[in-house]
Amino acid sequence: MMKGIPFLAVVLSVAVSGGLSPARSERRRRAPADDKQEHLNVGGVDRMYFLHIPEWLPKSGSAPLVLVFHGGGGHAATMPNFTHFDRLADQEGFLVAYPESFNKSWNDTRGLSPADDVGFIRALIAEVQRVHNTDPKRTYAAGISNGGFFSNRLACDLTDKLAAIAAVAATMPETLVPVCHPSAPISVLFMHGSKDPLVHIDGGPVSRNRGVAVSLAQAAEFWRKWDEASAQPTVENLPSQTDDGTSVRREVYAGGKQGTEVVVYIIDGGGHTWPGGPQYLPAFLVGKTSHNLDGTQAIWDFFKRHTH
Repeated sequence: MMKGIPFLAVVLSVAVSGGLSPARSERRRRAPADDKQEHLNVGGVDRMYFLHIPEWLPKSGSAPLVLVFHGGGGHAATMPNFTHFDRLADQEGFLVAYPESFNKSWNDTRGLSPADDVGFIRALIAEVQRVHNTDPKRTYAAGISNGGFFSNRLACDLTDKLAAIAAVAATMPETLVPVCHPSAPISVLFMHGSKDPLVHIDGGPVSRNRGVAVSLAQAAEFWRKWDEASAQPTVENLPSQTDDGTSVRREVYAGGKQGTEVVVYIIDGGGHTWPGGPQYLPAFLVGKTSHNLDGTQAIWDFFKRHTH
């Protein structure tokens, strides 16, 4: 699940078990049966990820690879059902990898984990490319919360391996900004709720001992300037699909170097949630989940416009 304050962590534990038997609770945390569990040794540490390979893949050429990162305190096994990336991969013909963090947190520069997560992801990409002939020009990273912050770090440190990244309910760690030196332009998408109570849209402390995040505007501007994209975005208010108290505004900073762009989805009224996903905790704790945007589809539509 997502990262949060100690009280929220307790509620998360209760919500996951939901008063169910241990066996039933464990089943809820399992990855789908057709997602294969894989292991890699990285620096003497066993690292794990789930890999979804659709039955249908392009007959000519190699397929894209999408990496999907869980939030702090969460697990890779929950992400297929949380995001529904497997279903979209089956329709569109791409592979999805769901990496597992070392200690339920990704090393996004906030000091949440000592693990060599960048090394892990570099090795994972190389292994999947070797075994499954994925397209090295079409590898992407997406994540929510701590996983979204970490996706930003990968854009900084693995620019040579990624064509684009997407961050949901995350901006950039304040500690990442001064040490981020990408090796090339890269397209970046942000998707953020205006009423996110854990990662505030205007930046500031994420939670106790969880570091500081820059604002959504500052994060978007960092990548816009790096890509040398247009300073004036194209702004569109997306049509409402349902009356759930949210609305969606999209800002596109186009014309970046090597065809890059920065895209920002602002979910007015939305919380620390995945648009189109489940209301995994009550809205008074994490804010509303918007169903005026299919976040997974929007991320894939963004990814498939870009190659490395």
